[in-house]
Amino acid sequence: MADFNSSDLDDVIHGRMRLGLIAYLAGVESASFAELKERTGATDGNLSTHLRKLEDTGYVAITKRFVDRRPRTDASLTALGRKAWIAYLDDLKKLVGE
Repeated sequence: MADFNSSDLDDVIHGRMRLGLIAYLAGVESASFAELKERTGATDGNLSTHLRKLEDTGYVAITKRFVDRRPRTDASLTALGRKAWIAYLDDLKKLVGE
């Protein structure tokens, strides 16, 4: 554990809400805004803010479209996001001594 430094943890992922979003998106192809809101218990504004941070970092791709004339926002994990997620999990394993 001598090689572990807690400052190595990705600050973008480490926040509770963003951690939940990344973890959920890692297990699905994509998720709608409504689905993410339901899964995380976030408000519209809070979810939008965290998704924007993840999008700005390149970890999440946001797609906006219309379904039956209604707007729909979907989020999916990018290749960079998946790589960051795996690195984050590896850093946590170092922390717990695995």
